[in-house]
Amino acid sequence: MNTILLINGPNLNLLGTREPEKYGSATLKDVEDAMQEQCESHGAKLLCFQSNSEGAIVDRIHQAKTENVDAIIINPGAYTHTSIAIRDAFLSVSIPFIEVHLTNIFAREAFRHHSYLSDIAKGCIIGLGVDGYRLAAEFFLTRQ
Repeated sequence: MNTILLINGPNLNLLGTREPEKYGSATLKDVEDAMQEQCESHGAKLLCFQSNSEGAIVDRIHQAKTENVDAIIINPGAYTHTSIAIRDAFLSVSIPFIEVHLTNIFAREAFRHHSYLSDIAKGCIIGLGVDGYRLAAEFFLTRQ
């Protein structure tokens, strides 16, 4: 595994301050720094991207193909439940990805129970807080 792309969707730029009782106190920078260290310890490169815009996320997935990204870890936030465009972007590039959610989406509102990505993802890590990112990276770094 040479290069992993971490994508975070809408409102994840507010980690650490947004509903800390639900999402924890770690910031997005904390998550990215820890994952950077984890990837470097395995000789891999981590690219980080966050956007509140669906189109920007689609564009970044497309760009990953031209950069020869080996795997993607994505927390699509609310786009999980609404974005066919992000789903189609993943189908277009054929890069394996893991879907991560900080909270257990199945223990929340009914509209959050459906994901447009889960059935095409390599795997899903749901409800384990920021540890989910580490576990996703560990999978790609050691099991691919």
